[in-house]
Amino acid sequence: MPLTLGLIGSGAIGTSLARLAVAAGLDVLLSNSRGPETLADLVADLGGHARAVTPAEAARSGDLVVVTIPLKAYDQLPVDALAHKTVLDTMNYYPQRDGRMAELDEDELTSGGLLQRHLARSRVVKVFNNIGAHQLFTLARPTGAPDRSALPIAGDDAPAKEEAVRLLDTLGYDAVDIGPLTESWRTDPGTPVAGPAYLGEAPAGLTPQEWFHWASTTTGNPLPAERVLELTKTAVRGPAGGVFPPGADG
Repeated sequence: MPLTLGLIGSGAIGTSLARLAVAAGLDVLLSNSRGPETLADLVADLGGHARAVTPAEAARSGDLVVVTIPLKAYDQLPVDALAHKTVLDTMNYYPQRDGRMAELDEDELTSGGLLQRHLARSRVVKVFNNIGAHQLFTLARPTGAPDRSALPIAGDDAPAKEEAVRLLDTLGYDAVDIGPLTESWRTDPGTPVAGPAYLGEAPAGLTPQEWFHWASTTTGNPLPAERVLELTKTAVRGPAGGVFPPGADG
C-alpha cells in the first residue's frame, strides 16, 4: 500500500480524497494551480499527515498521484515528474467549461485515453469520476461492511489497476474493473453509474438549483459491486460531454 498520496488539484473531489486518505493513515501531498499558501487552512484542518506542495512535487513524491483538475488543463500536467507513476484520473469532459474537444466529440478517444496519450510514460487509471465529492466521503465503509459501495476503474496497465484497487480498499470502497481506457466512457457523466446512482431518490418538486444543492449535501445511497457492474454494462454511448453542475469546481 502506498504511503504517500499526491493530489494535483484540491477542489471538492481532491479534498474528500485527502480526508479519506488521512483518516486511513496515509500521508497526503496537496497541490493546486494557485500555490501551496492557498491550501494552508485545509492542511491545518487535515493535520500532520497533510502537506501543501507544488503540483510538480506532488507528482514526484507521491507513491500514487491523483489528477483532479478541469480537463481543459490536462496538458499543463508535469509530464516528466509523472513519468513511470500510476496516475489516477478523476477528470470528466464538460464542453461548456472545457471547450469543445474534437477527438472526444467524435469518440476517437475517451478523456482517460486523452490523458494517457499526454502522459505516455505514466500508467493512467480512470477512477473517482462518477461519484459526487460529498458522497465519496460519506459512503466510505470498512472492508467487509454490508453497506460498502464500489467504484468502477478502467485502465490499460494491470499492475496500475491493482494499485488503484488497493487504494480504494484502504479508502473504504470495493472496485469493479470495467476494462481498458477505451471502455471508461461507461462511467462518464450521464451514464447509469454516474452521480445519481449514489444519491438515492431526491425529494419531489425540486428546481434544478435545489436538486444540485441536495445532491451536494445528501449522504447518498450505497451501491454494491454487483450493481456497479450491471449499470456499466447497460451504458449506451451517447454524445460526449456532460452538463457542468452549477457551483461545481471550475
